[in-house]
Amino acid sequence: MSMPVSMHYELSGRQSPDAPTILLSSGLGGAGSYWAPQLEALAATHRVVVYDHSGTGRSPSALPAGYSIEDMAQEALALLDRLEIDEVDVMGHALGGLIGLQMALMAPTRLRRLMVINAWSCLDVQSERCFRVRLALLRDSGVDAYLHAQPLFLYPADWLSANHSRLLAEEAHALARFPGKDNVTARIEALSAFDIDARLGDVHTPTLVIASRDDLLVPYMRSQRLAEGLPHARQVMFDDGGHALNITRPDTFNALITHYLADTALPPLKGVAS
Repeated sequence: MSMPVSMHYELSGRQSPDAPTILLSSGLGGAGSYWAPQLEALAATHRVVVYDHSGTGRSPSALPAGYSIEDMAQEALALLDRLEIDEVDVMGHALGGLIGLQMALMAPTRLRRLMVINAWSCLDVQSERCFRVRLALLRDSGVDAYLHAQPLFLYPADWLSANHSRLLAEEAHALARFPGKDNVTARIEALSAFDIDARLGDVHTPTLVIASRDDLLVPYMRSQRLAEGLPHARQVMFDDGGHALNITRPDTFNALITHYLADTALPPLKGVAS
């Protein structure tokens, strides 16, 4: 049930016709601003496309019943059509990683490489528990409580403590742009229903699987499953950084990504990020 593509997007970085393009797809929140720590590093070599998913941020719309990850992937592909981009690298965080995996199944010739961060092929029971708690907060305690609790699922305790003022400011910003209870519920239902575990062997896009051992929301074993099941996957495991490790560990993360994108030979990446 694809929807009209009216998603807000922004282009940055190299704009020459021969510049490679990378599409960045964020997680549950859906906002392209999530990738701010990566833009400068990626813009040096790529044309960078960030976008707000339908029904989030600056892409307001009422999401329909039965809205799915497949719908989100169709919308991302339609955005590429609108921008006349035939081939692209895709990097997705959590839900955005699911979109990337679905795009690789739906349009394999359009994806050069895929990078997924703390993603999954089917939902883990721990993730299900976390999302049930978040939905209960939203339903029973309201938007303020939902947003106030959100960082607990994203960041390690030491980072939370050191960035308290920043998180309060981000909370106020998120409240001002909150997409509504129905849209958040629809997006959680979509990511909960996503299950391509039996189809991992059909994803032939070279994929970098990135995970953090201390991710509370998505156990790192789900990334290990992706790395084992995808035919052309390489895995890098962070010891820390939490669910949003590209925000908490931006220097290490950006160095990893730029190295991967620059490596035309794509040798195996092994070990744990320092």
